[in-house]
Amino acid sequence: MKKLALIHTVSWFHQVVIIPFVIPWLKENPDVEIINIMDDSLLTESLANGGPTKDVTRRMLNYFQAAESSGADVIMSTCTTMGSCTRLARQIVHKPVFNIDEPMAKEAVSRGSVIGILATVPTSAPATKMLLETEAREQKKEIDIKITINEEAFKYLLSGKIINHNELIYHELERLQNEVDVIVLGQISLAQIKFKTKVPMLQVGHSGFNYARKLLDQKEPSEIQ
Repeated sequence: MKKLALIHTVSWFHQVVIIPFVIPWLKENPDVEIINIMDDSLLTESLANGGPTKDVTRRMLNYFQAAESSGADVIMSTCTTMGSCTRLARQIVHKPVFNIDEPMAKEAVSRGSVIGILATVPTSAPATKMLLETEAREQKKEIDIKITINEEAFKYLLSGKIINHNELIYHELERLQNEVDVIVLGQISLAQIKFKTKVPMLQVGHSGFNYARKLLDQKEPSEIQ
């Protein structure tokens, strides 16, 4: 039985990760066991400080190491904001480690030169921007990034007002689609947004778990591209 460890930074991860993605994915991948690690203080502290602090980074690294010690074959962070911690973890963890938004970023850079980021968490957009820029360097491509952050939508989400949350997101997408080649929704909380845009709209979730399957199928870490 292969093991995939997931590191979550919100207490409601069951609603946004497990139900929509993990449960159906496990039905198609019965040879995989999921390990969940959750610490919602990670995102809370990051939001209060404009990004992951040294303490947050230290705790994240501890969780990556704990996941490895638990026998995980692949480890995925489900939080966009923790991207810098994930990249650091690759230096100390021997198993494949990645952030759920990395496959999305690779596709976004390959599909457009003007990329729009829509976020509702202030720390998510800078993390996504950094990831896109890193991917652009790897692809040797020049990109222009436009960022939209709607914090009010996130407040609605936290209070359970999903309709209000979605209406604000639809409004932002309607405007943003006229300014970019591709739109990325890096947060897992935006993965269930359904909106037909004029340009490609990429979301995390399925692409992350598809990539996890690819990594689980690799025999050695050195084979991973």
